[in-house]
Amino acid sequence: MSHSTVPRTRAEADTTKKTPVASGDATGSRKGKPSGGKLSLRLRFRRDRVLLLMTLPAVLLVLLFNYVPILGNVVAFQEYDPYISDNGIVSMLHSPWVGLENFQRIFEDSAFWNSVRNTLVLFVLQLVLYFPVPILLALLINSVVRPRVRAVAQAILYLPHFFSWVLVVAVFQQLLGGAGLLSQMLRDHGYDGLSLMTDPETFKFLVTAQSVWKDAGWGIIVFLAALASVSPDLYEAAAMDGANRWRRMWHVTLPALRPVIALLLVLRVGDALTVGFEQILLQRDAVGPGAAEVLDTFVWWNGVRNQDFGYAAAAGLVKGVISLGLVLIANKVAHLMGEQGVYKK
Repeated sequence: MSHSTVPRTRAEADTTKKTPVASGDATGSRKGKPSGGKLSLRLRFRRDRVLLLMTLPAVLLVLLFNYVPILGNVVAFQEYDPYISDNGIVSMLHSPWVGLENFQRIFEDSAFWNSVRNTLVLFVLQLVLYFPVPILLALLINSVVRPRVRAVAQAILYLPHFFSWVLVVAVFQQLLGGAGLLSQMLRDHGYDGLSLMTDPETFKFLVTAQSVWKDAGWGIIVFLAALASVSPDLYEAAAMDGANRWRRMWHVTLPALRPVIALLLVLRVGDALTVGFEQILLQRDAVGPGAAEVLDTFVWWNGVRNQDFGYAAAAGLVKGVISLGLVLIANKVAHLMGEQGVYKK
């Protein structure tokens, strides 16, 4: 020990012993940090202030376009008249209050229940026939070894997503319409032509096929990202244990996709009552409202075309409440299966 570190007198030694250790020197804690290890709100704000400022514009946009319009649901309890004033807020304040009358009309309207039935049928079909397609395509593309072939396949599958629904319906009309390619081929071979575009019985399958062709390729992006995070060591270890390609897919690939599949399935269930407004509206007149009327077109037809705004707002509010309930139920099922879902427990 050096001479400079040894106390010269006993009084100096006693003073050294009694000198308090500065806070944070011995314990490693910082000023303002509780002994439990958690930072105070002020320190967390100072630490993350740059990130908070970056997210502030997005938060403001969400509040402005997603949460402020929720106040307009008061129209569902009114006989709303937008022509009272040029200001929509003034019109809401002066429209007569009718209470639950609009909701009573909804539950007594057979057209509303018909739209609910059509919506649920389309949802079940798209869940069974459409939801697995992006998973299968992602597995197929992931198995392609050559990067150039994989890139070309992805580009071809992504392309229909950028088409508008007007173009998609026009393509199907040229293929499956009364004067389409399929009907012309049947007539050339002595058969009667057919028009799947105007057949109410096959309309739900037609809509599902259109959705698969347009958006299935775009949906594989999430699954390919999940597959990219799988360590190659897992595949090598499985191969060394004697697992063939199918065994590696079943025991390595699919477990890696399971959390993503559970999350997207919960979101899909929450979106069950939204099955494609523009797509169905373009084809509604061709097959009739009995087969093509869904909740979104029901709300549009009564609110915009018939200008029964309170009635349409009540139908939209019922749809929103049911969708929220479906999300909570599906998320609870995901938790019971050991998955995170939309949020943790």
